[in-house]
Amino acid sequence: MTETTIPLVVNGKDHRITRGATVRGLLDELDLVPGMVVVEYNREILPRKEYDQVELQPGDRLELVHFVGGG
Repeated sequence: MTETTIPLVVNGKDHRITRGATVRGLLDELDLVPGMVVVEYNREILPRKEYDQVELQPGDRLELVHFVGGG
């Protein structure tokens, strides 16, 4: 039987997400606005235009930096 979730590391912490989820799906799950996030995916900065295309795999490592506006 195939597991429905896969393990990832997000900002140094273990995380599980639904198999087949994209980077965009992870950001949605975490309530992060994609236009306000820089994603390092397996040690490389991922262009925003690829957030919908990159399907997360078991063991992927992501670092998310979320910018906050205001003054």
